[in-house]
Amino acid sequence: MAQSYSTTLAFVPFFRRLLCAKAVDTALFPCDAIRNFSIIAHIDHGKSTLADRLLELTGTISKKASGSNQQVLDKLKVERERGITVKAQTASMVYAIKSQKYLLNLIDTPGHVDFSWEVSRSLAACQGALLLVDATQGVQAQSISVYHIAQERGLKIIPVINKIDMPASQPARVILQLESMFGVDPVDVLQISAKTGQGVDAVLRAVIERIPPPSASAEKPLKALLFDSHYDRYRGVISLVSITRWGDSFLFMLTGDKIASCHTRKKYEVQEVGVMYPEELPTASLRPGQVGYIACNMKESSEAHVGDTLYRVGAQVDPMPGFRPAKPMVYAGIFPVDTNDFIKLEESVKRLTLTDRSVSVQRESSSALGQGCRLGFLGTLHMDVFRQRLEDEYDANIIVTAPTVPYKVVYKDRTVIVSNPTEFPDLSDSSSGVKQVQEPVVKATIIVPEDHLGEMMKLCFAHRAEDLDHRYLDAGATKSARIILTCTIPLSEIVTDFFDKLKSKSSGYASFDYEDAGYRRSDLSKMVFLLNGKQVDALALIVHRSGQQEVGRTWVKKLHKVIPRQLFEVPIQAAIGKQIIARETLKAMRADVTAGLYGGHYERKMKHLENQKESKRRMKRIGSVDLPQEAFFDILSTKAK
Repeated sequence: MAQSYSTTLAFVPFFRRLLCAKAVDTALFPCDAIRNFSIIAHIDHGKSTLADRLLELTGTISKKASGSNQQVLDKLKVERERGITVKAQTASMVYAIKSQKYLLNLIDTPGHVDFSWEVSRSLAACQGALLLVDATQGVQAQSISVYHIAQERGLKIIPVINKIDMPASQPARVILQLESMFGVDPVDVLQISAKTGQGVDAVLRAVIERIPPPSASAEKPLKALLFDSHYDRYRGVISLVSITRWGDSFLFMLTGDKIASCHTRKKYEVQEVGVMYPEELPTASLRPGQVGYIACNMKESSEAHVGDTLYRVGAQVDPMPGFRPAKPMVYAGIFPVDTNDFIKLEESVKRLTLTDRSVSVQRESSSALGQGCRLGFLGTLHMDVFRQRLEDEYDANIIVTAPTVPYKVVYKDRTVIVSNPTEFPDLSDSSSGVKQVQEPVVKATIIVPEDHLGEMMKLCFAHRAEDLDHRYLDAGATKSARIILTCTIPLSEIVTDFFDKLKSKSSGYASFDYEDAGYRRSDLSKMVFLLNGKQVDALALIVHRSGQQEVGRTWVKKLHKVIPRQLFEVPIQAAIGKQIIARETLKAMRADVTAGLYGGHYERKMKHLENQKESKRRMKRIGSVDLPQEAFFDILSTKAK
C-alpha cells in the first residue's frame, strides 16, 4: 500500500511529466485540510473572473497581464464568445494560512437553468458554495434557483458581493436583498472586486474557515463518486471523481489499483490518477475527501455512468446515491443541409454527447429533409449552445427544426409521451381514442424594475400564464425598487421568442428563470401545412386553440415568401384536421405564348392561351412542389411567432 511518490510517477508517460510545472503531494492533505466548493452566480456576475483571481492568489496560474481576461475555466469557444459557463470544470489549488496548507477544490458550475444537469453534478461533490451577486444588478432569477439546489443538498453558503469598484455599485442595497431573499446575516457578506482583486484573499480565508471538510464514515471500503467524464483519443475515458473518506485513513487510490463499477459491474486497472491544476496533473494517489481524475482502461464513454460508484475490486460496497436522470424539456430535429453528410453529422452528435449526457438522441427521417436526428435538450439555450458547438467544433452545416416540448396524450388504456409533432394524433378524429392531452408547465420567476411591471404582466398573460403573483424584492418600495414576479406558464410558450420579448419590453433589465411544474390539461391541436394539397411533415406544429389563427397566418406568409414560383398556381394552406385555418396563393409563372404570333385572327391567340391554361390545370393535378433545403433553412432559422 505504501508506495513512494517517485515510484508511482514512474508509471506516468515521460512527456506528461514534463508538462507538470508543479507537483502536488496529495499525502500532505488529510481530510481535515481539504475544502470542496463551487461558485453560484447569475450570468455575467463575474464568476469566471473570480475563479481566475483565486487561481492566481494560490499560485496555481501565473499573474496575468493587466487588463487581460484569461477565463481559465471557460475552455469552450462558445463559452468565451457568449460570456457564459456551459460545461462544469474542476480546479485544485493549494493555499496556506498560518503555515497550514489546505487543498481547495473549486468545482465550477454554470448559472443558467438550461445547464441544471451540470449544476447538480457539481454540487454533489461539494460541501460549500460561494453565492456571488453583482453589486450593480443585485439578486437575479437564476441565482435564486441554483441557491435553492445548493441549500437542499445542505451546502454551506458564503454570500459574496462582486464589482464593488463600479460607479453604479450599491452594496448596501444588495445586502438588504440577500437578507430579505435568503435570510443572510449582513455580517457574513463579503464585498470584493474580482476584476481588481480587492478583497479576494478574504474569500479564500472564508472558504477554509466556514466550509466544513468532507465528512467521515465508519465504513471501511473505498468508494469514489463519478460526477463527470470526458474522452481522450489516446487514453480513453477520463473520469472525474470525488473520493469518499472512510474509517481507515490509509485507504486511497493508486496507479495499478483494480477497480470496479457498481453500475456496469465491469473491472478496470487504474493507469493514472491526478488532480486538475487546472489542467491534468498526475499525482501519487487520490486520498479520502479529494477530487481528481482517474484514467483507466475504460474505452467506451457509455461505461462512465454519471453518478456511478467506483470501488476497489474484492470489496463489498453499496452504491452511493446517484443522480436523477436528466429529463429533456425541449426537442428539435437536426438535419444536414447536404443529405449525404448524415453519417458525419451522426458521428459528430455522438462525440459531442459524450461530454453532455443530458442530451437524448434518436434517429429521425423526414420526406422533406431526409435522414436526421431528434435531440432532447434541457432548454432553448442548451439547444442553441449545442448547435453552435456542432458548427464550431465539428464544422457541421445543419438545419434545426422548430423546437417542441413533450406532450402527454392520454388514451383510454395508456398514456404516451409525444415530442415529435408528426406523431401527434388528429384530435378531430373521434376514432383516435384520445381522452385528453396534457402539456408541460413551468413555474417562472421574473425579476424586473417596478416601472416595467405592467408590460411584464401583459407579456405573461399573452403567453397563457396563470397564478400571477408579485412582491417587492427590495426592502422599502422606492421608485427604483425591483419586483419579483412568479407565475405558471406553459413551456411551449417560452421556447420560441418569449425571452427576446421579455428583454425588449423591459429595456434589458428583466431576468428570467423557470423550473419544472409538471403537466396540466390543455386544448391543443396538430397543425399541418399543405403545398398544392400535399402535406409537408417537417413543418407540423402543435398549437393551442387560442393561437391557431395567428400561428397559421404567420407560417403560410413565411412559406409564401420562400417557396420558388412554379409553372402552376400553388395553394399554401395551414390546416387543423380537415379545417383550413389560413391560406396564401403562390401565383404561377406565366410565359407569353403569344409573343411569336405576328398578326393573324384574334381566335388564334385565344387558342394558344386556352392551351396554356389547360396545361397549367393538368400540371397542378399531377405536379409536385419542390421545397428546397434553402427554403427550410430560411423558415426554421426564424421564430415560430
